[in-house]
Amino acid sequence: MATLIHTLADHSDDINYCAFSPSCLATCSLDKTIRVYSLNDFTELPYSPLKGHTYAVHCCCFSPSGHVLASCSTDGTTVVWDASDGRRLAVLEQPSGSPVRVCRFSPDAAYLVSGAADGTVVLWNIRSLKLYRSGNVKDGSLVACAFSPNGNFFVTGSSCGDLTIWDDKMRCLHNEKAHDLGVTCCDISSQPISDGEHGFRYFQMASCGQDNQIKLWLLLVADFSGVELKRKCTLNGHSAPVLACAFSYDGQLLGSGSVDKCVIIHEMSTGNTLQTLTQHTRYVTTCAFAPCRPLLATGSMDKTVNIWQFDLKQPCAGTTVENESKLAVEAWSEDDVSAWLCAQDLADFVGLFKTNNIDGKELLNLTKESLTNELKIESLGLRSKVLQKLEDLRMKMGSVSAAVPEEFLCPITRELMKDPVIAADGYSYEKEAMENWISTNRRSSPMTNLPLPSLLLTPNRTLKMAIGRWLETEQK
Repeated sequence: MATLIHTLADHSDDINYCAFSPSCLATCSLDKTIRVYSLNDFTELPYSPLKGHTYAVHCCCFSPSGHVLASCSTDGTTVVWDASDGRRLAVLEQPSGSPVRVCRFSPDAAYLVSGAADGTVVLWNIRSLKLYRSGNVKDGSLVACAFSPNGNFFVTGSSCGDLTIWDDKMRCLHNEKAHDLGVTCCDISSQPISDGEHGFRYFQMASCGQDNQIKLWLLLVADFSGVELKRKCTLNGHSAPVLACAFSYDGQLLGSGSVDKCVIIHEMSTGNTLQTLTQHTRYVTTCAFAPCRPLLATGSMDKTVNIWQFDLKQPCAGTTVENESKLAVEAWSEDDVSAWLCAQDLADFVGLFKTNNIDGKELLNLTKESLTNELKIESLGLRSKVLQKLEDLRMKMGSVSAAVPEEFLCPITRELMKDPVIAADGYSYEKEAMENWISTNRRSSPMTNLPLPSLLLTPNRTLKMAIGRWLETEQK
């Protein structure tokens, strides 16, 4: 499934972190530098390596557009760089002066979080490059951080084993003891999932720790009910502390790296191990999936970064040509638009479209004039290419007028259900799909991966009637 296509060996010490933008890969190291590579041919960019930190660089991350890069270090600073030319834009000093272990941009690039060894967490305003809010965890060093896709909250992980949920005003919403020996990394999938019953949209989160485990969580933050965090399942594939985890762009895969020198690719729909990669010769410290290409980067204390390519038909598996007729383009999120751009060989526009908040509705309204005047695409050839792809998309849409309601889609097939049944996990599925699931000796829920207490399937007549009424309305 994954094939090693390139190895980067330019750092002179342990690799601590790697991060993708739509067009680049950044890596950082104990050697105090950050290196940046083009994804076209994995050559190092002319301005690389970036130098400026006086001690080891622990983490690096791109803004969603890929225009800005941040890095943080034992020297107690988080540095903001221009990703186009490597200019240093700002040096943000942690108020306590403590070593900074992790940094993350918010999805709208308005804020940057930095977490330090003394437990302090700072939210920086990127426009002013000033401190916006700060807080601290009750115990331990901050070593992990992940934003929700909507930017309404972020999660931090500490060396004492806690996961802490913060809102965008830096208020602590929830604290959970997750890993007895300490959290090492966490990530939140960009693709929310539905509970299929109440219409809630949960965020799927993974955390890993010194206890050799990866834990999957379902997280809901709602104004009326506060925070709900429940453990979905535990993945036990590694034989030593797990140091890194990352979701693929479409949320279907989870990569993890460990002290056991292995990288494991997990399938999220089943929790199964798809592949174990054993090419690194020392601890695997980091892994990252590219946002719009079938690429995985893994870094290690062996001073190398391996680039893996997945054998996928689409660069992004979020929205494909096959389901454009089933899901109205007007209902696409910004992430769906990004997936479409990648599938059309337009990945270089992902950052531009995200910066301008182009969702499905905005995408269909794009014209030659808006591409020129609003998105500032000056090249006539590039404008023509985008317009041609848009025309092809509109033709494929046919006469579809509205998106199929999420609760009418089978969680297994993602098709409109004809004969919905309720399984023992409380979720509704297409009868044939669930029967096939069970017949392949699967005794776990497709949605939670927890054991099914019963294999009984009960017809969901209420849902079937609702689907029938919806179809009648659509046919009028």
